[in-house]
Amino acid sequence: MSVVGYLGPEGSFTHQAAAAWSAAHGEDARTLAALPTVADVFAGVAAGDVARGVVAIENTVEGYVVPSLDAIVGSATVVAVDEVVLDISFDAFVRPGHGELTEVAAHPHGLAQCQGFVRRAGLRPVPASSNAAACRDAGPHQVALGPTICGELYALETLERAVEDFAGARTRFLVLAPRAEATGVLARARDAGEAPWRTMLAVTPVVTGPGVLARITRSFGERGVNLSSLITRPLKAVAGTYVFVLTVDGAPWDAPVRAVLDDLVRAGDALKTLGVVPARGELDESVHADVDAAHVPVGSVDASTGAAGLAEGLLW
Repeated sequence: MSVVGYLGPEGSFTHQAAAAWSAAHGEDARTLAALPTVADVFAGVAAGDVARGVVAIENTVEGYVVPSLDAIVGSATVVAVDEVVLDISFDAFVRPGHGELTEVAAHPHGLAQCQGFVRRAGLRPVPASSNAAACRDAGPHQVALGPTICGELYALETLERAVEDFAGARTRFLVLAPRAEATGVLARARDAGEAPWRTMLAVTPVVTGPGVLARITRSFGERGVNLSSLITRPLKAVAGTYVFVLTVDGAPWDAPVRAVLDDLVRAGDALKTLGVVPARGELDESVHADVDAAHVPVGSVDASTGAAGLAEGLLW
C-alpha cells in the first residue's frame, strides 16, 4: 500500500484532508502516516518514504501558511499535484476535572482565527505545532482549540462549540508528489477529465529595480491569463531581494500560460512551477467572485469617497 504522510498528530485538520483525499483515490485509511512537522512531510516525499504528502497552504482568514509556502519554494524535488479544500471550525476543549483555566492552546493560525474567544475567556494564548497537538497535550489549566473530532480522540470535554471569529472559513491543502512523477500524475488527471487548472509559480527576477513587478504582471495581462494571487517571500540571507509566488488560472500546457512563461524566461527571470492542481469549479465560485463591500478592509476609500475622505484614507 502507498503511504500518505500528513502534519500530525492524529485529528488535525490536515489529517482530515489527507483522509478525504485518500478516500477519493481509493486508498485505505490505514495508509495515513502522521509526521511531526511540515519539513518532515516534504522530506518524506522527497526520500520516497511516503508516496504523497498533505500540508495546509492557505486559509481564507489568515492567508498563506508560511512554513508550507517556504518549504515548497525551497524544495527541488517535491511539487503539488492536487489539493483538498476543507471548511474550518474550532471547538474549545478541556480536560475532565480540569483546574483553573489560565491558557488557551492552538496552532498560531487557530489562535488567530479565534481571537474573540481568547479575549472573552481572558486566557493567555499558547502556540502549538498543530491544533491536534494542542488537544492531545492539553494540561489541566488549558483550553485547547481544534476540530470536533479531537474531543473523542483525546478524551476531552467540549467547553464551547464553533468559537471561530468568522464562520465559513476554509483552508486549502496541497497534495505533494515527487517532481519526477508529476508529469505522469497530471497526465492521468487530464485523461480523467480534470479541468480547469490552477498553477503556482515562483518567479525570481535576476535583474531588479523600478518596474520589475510591472513587467512581470504585464505579461499576464497581455496574454489574457488571470493572475489570482501574488505574494512575496524573501530570498534567504539576501537582503532586499524577493521571490514572487504567483497563482494563475490555467496550466503550464495551456498556450496562453506557456506564452507567459516563455516571456519571463526570455526576460532573464528564474522560474519554477510549484504546483499544478485541479480547480474543481472554484474559479467561478470564489476566485472570480465580486468582492462584497463588507469584506473590504475597514477605512478603505473608493471613487465615491469625498475629497476629505480620500485625503484621510490615502494620506496624500
